[in-house]
Amino acid sequence: MPSNLQDITACLSRPATLLQDMSIGGNRWCGLDDNPVLASELFNGDLSSLHKLHLHFICTELPWKNMANLTSFALAFVSPISMRLLLDFFESAPNLHEVGLYSTSLISAAQNGRLVSLACLKRMYIDGVPQSALLDHLLIPPGACLTTEVNLPIPTTEGHPPRFLDNLRNLPDFTSLQFNGGRKPQIEFKGPNGEVCMYLILPQGETRSSLEYIAHFDTSKTEWLNIDFYSPPSSGPPHRTLLPMEDLQTLTLSPCSNPYFFIHALDPSMSPSGALVCPKLEEFFVEHREPLDIRGIVRMAAARASRGANLKSVRISDRYEQSDVLELKKYVSRVECVREVDGVGGDGGESEEGD
Repeated sequence: MPSNLQDITACLSRPATLLQDMSIGGNRWCGLDDNPVLASELFNGDLSSLHKLHLHFICTELPWKNMANLTSFALAFVSPISMRLLLDFFESAPNLHEVGLYSTSLISAAQNGRLVSLACLKRMYIDGVPQSALLDHLLIPPGACLTTEVNLPIPTTEGHPPRFLDNLRNLPDFTSLQFNGGRKPQIEFKGPNGEVCMYLILPQGETRSSLEYIAHFDTSKTEWLNIDFYSPPSSGPPHRTLLPMEDLQTLTLSPCSNPYFFIHALDPSMSPSGALVCPKLEEFFVEHREPLDIRGIVRMAAARASRGANLKSVRISDRYEQSDVLELKKYVSRVECVREVDGVGGDGGESEEGD
């Protein structure tokens, strides 16, 4: 491969009307200045026959205006591209099914209010791109799968969310949510077939209130929620997060520094309005690294049973009084203690299960 495609452009200057697949890659170990330059004269500037265009480690301004047959497009580690040119390219390719943007720098902003519809999009992967700026100008169709890391701005939940959060409501119904509040707090959304739809990377230091971000999305079809973090929400019981989840069947706290926030939220007797949160909840799993008073779980299970919303399975990990476990079994079909129970076994690996 020559260091500059312009050296052979003259040999490739005629339209290639049968060309359907083109992938061009430079040397990842060279600087962009030493990698191929994709000039508009290539194939006389006519790539309208292409179905697939993948560009890696090159310099380009995406000069083509007619990409009506293009269904698969990828940019990886290419020279900086203006937002306007990228949106122009998307407009020229109305039949795109797959888009991948990897470490692509976008320079300058598009005009305010400009929206480009990717009406045929099925899958889009964005990595290392200023996502919020780009997504503010894209219309994602219903059913599309977006995999990306979105760095949400500050202020967080106090102000209005970025427009792209409303835009992303068109993604598939989220049937699975994973919240990880470690060093890099994030929310992972999964679709009905288990595919990863989206990652939200939350601002550092915002873990305590970041669960409220979930409330910006339609979670009415969510069936599984896993919370894995050490700092509880500062706003108290996460009613706002759980209340819309009318189809939630499984809630896992693994590990959670203060599971009582969620236990109280699920207990209708603790709700000021008496609302029954997550009426279809069947499984409640808690992994706790400190002694846990499960009497709160007993009260919650009893209150839910009195409303006809019995839990079918509870799994807890710690050392418990046998009397508390036996009381919990009155309201829950299956109780599993993954550590020892006082008076039941003498080994920390013992398990006590309900009938």
